[in-house]
Amino acid sequence: MKPTVFARLFAIPALSLLALSGVQAQQAGPTPYPMPPEIPAPQDKPYPGTIRLAVDATDTTRAIFRIRENIPVAETGHMTLLFPKWLPGNHAPNGPIDKLAGLVIRAGATRLAWTRDVVDVYAFHVDVPDGAKSLDLEFQYVSPVESKEGRVVMTPDMLDLEWNAVALYPAGYFSRQIMVQPSVTLPEGWKFGTALETASTSGATTTFKPVPFNTLVDSPMFAGRYFERVDLDPSGVAPVHMDIVADRPDELAISPAQLQAHRDLVQQAYKVFGGHHYDHYDFLLGLSNTMSGIGLEHHRSSEDGTTPKYFTEWDKTSAARDLLSHEYTHSWNGKFRRPADLWTPNFNVPMRDSLLWVYEGQTEYWGTVLAARAGLWTPQQGLDAIAADAAGIDHRVGRVWRPLQDTTNDPVTTQRRPIPWRSWQRSEDYYVEGQLIWLDADTLIREKTAGRKSLDDFARAFFGIANGSYVTVTYNFDDIVHALNDVVPYDWSAFLKARLDVPAPTPLDGVTRGGYRLVYTDKPSDITKSNEHNREIADLIFSLGVNVDHTGMLTEVQWDSAAFNAGLTIGSQIVAVNGIAYDADDLKQAVTEAKGTTAPIELLVKRGNRYQTVAVNYHGGLRYPHLERVTGTQALLDDILAAKK
Repeated sequence: MKPTVFARLFAIPALSLLALSGVQAQQAGPTPYPMPPEIPAPQDKPYPGTIRLAVDATDTTRAIFRIRENIPVAETGHMTLLFPKWLPGNHAPNGPIDKLAGLVIRAGATRLAWTRDVVDVYAFHVDVPDGAKSLDLEFQYVSPVESKEGRVVMTPDMLDLEWNAVALYPAGYFSRQIMVQPSVTLPEGWKFGTALETASTSGATTTFKPVPFNTLVDSPMFAGRYFERVDLDPSGVAPVHMDIVADRPDELAISPAQLQAHRDLVQQAYKVFGGHHYDHYDFLLGLSNTMSGIGLEHHRSSEDGTTPKYFTEWDKTSAARDLLSHEYTHSWNGKFRRPADLWTPNFNVPMRDSLLWVYEGQTEYWGTVLAARAGLWTPQQGLDAIAADAAGIDHRVGRVWRPLQDTTNDPVTTQRRPIPWRSWQRSEDYYVEGQLIWLDADTLIREKTAGRKSLDDFARAFFGIANGSYVTVTYNFDDIVHALNDVVPYDWSAFLKARLDVPAPTPLDGVTRGGYRLVYTDKPSDITKSNEHNREIADLIFSLGVNVDHTGMLTEVQWDSAAFNAGLTIGSQIVAVNGIAYDADDLKQAVTEAKGTTAPIELLVKRGNRYQTVAVNYHGGLRYPHLERVTGTQALLDDILAAKK
């Protein structure tokens, strides 16, 4: 019988098989290349000497910070210098190492060779020669000049100096054990705000008192040509100021009523937390279309960047007015009390974000509550803000597969870059869904105690301890459960785990228990209209399933929405609506006219160099979220948002 192809292929003599196995034994695969020596682990011991750090911030045309740094050395031999990598408030390893340039290291007149660590690129190795008492460093922080390069922090009229971006520090020490004396040279005539305390001033150069490196990183500076400092607590237990920089001088104008609302924010926060954890506090507020917006917490200050019309178009900017209350709350929740796995001994030890639903979620809750209690929002705007947040989470379809707890990994996995399908992938939902969980807890406490206790009691007991101290106190999950049980006994562990650890229904119990229900109408709330105005978008996320910017570009598409099912995606641009050139009002009118009909809405869409006509079968009309009062129930939400006497 003629052998098959299979038989011929495998008819190999036994001797040949032995020979092949011998060849394989002689040709073993590769083995791992040795890793470089480990970077010295931080030790809780004083670093010898004080680092002098001088920043020249006068090149505002090219947005370049020029740095000189003198680092004392106690011994010769190998030394590792670190650029801060894991930044508090960012919750991620995103220190802007790519913007460091021109690094030169000298010992006296001798220029020293340095090498970057091939595994941890935030580390630089240098050999300290015999007889050297210090190292002199020169480098630049070439900050972004366009938003596509990163956050813009310097313009011809203002800047945001974040010290972590302009300093290297020695490995092997806790950051609190490294003393630094910083100084900065600003353009002539500029003024600044910072939590740092001035030691001396010479011309345009200000030298500050020495501080530990962790305090320096926690004490940024806003400076600008147009600057105003406002006292928010003239007779308080600790000075609190708002340091405002703006693109134009007229944008600094603040009315008496606006000033009072910001002053009331301070007082309402004290009523919630019962104590404070700073010797002075500065809101660093940037009003700009050119310097990027920001919301970043610090212990004795906060970086707050928002619309330039924050004061001058007060009736249109309500959506931005919980920024300060959120970041201020972080002085208590996040800076003073901090999750144990988020506290690290220096800025290059990895952080773990497992408790961000407390750190950010409860802060989001108090940011909303305090904005209403202080009068930054009307009570109705507070309700509208909760409605918008609840609707957003209720439409987050990715909740069916991904538990909230897993979203605490988002700062590391996505680095806060844009993602294509936010509603399906989920993105840092621990903020808003965390807020709804804490609203649920607050109303539950109020219900169980007939209004005698609330989440305010938890906040005072948990965050208000050690009045006046700003030495961080850490906590874990069990500490949260224990503190809640001290307010009212309940199975808080099960309550939290059911909402955190498995895909779960939208946590709307706080809304319903608070005396309201989530509904949709064809009229946008003040918060929705303000959000559209500030972001220059048309918000149709709860109807067509899209957000559209002022050029017609789709900036968000809801998964499994009418727009999604028609094949639309982020990055597509609407050129025409039903044969007419795109206009946001015309698009909304088309959605209204399609209600109750069978004819689709026709969109001419451009994506790249391709055009196509897309038929969107949606007939539900405009839909915007609101909270509707449920008659016969107690209005706990009204009580929560009311100012405390």
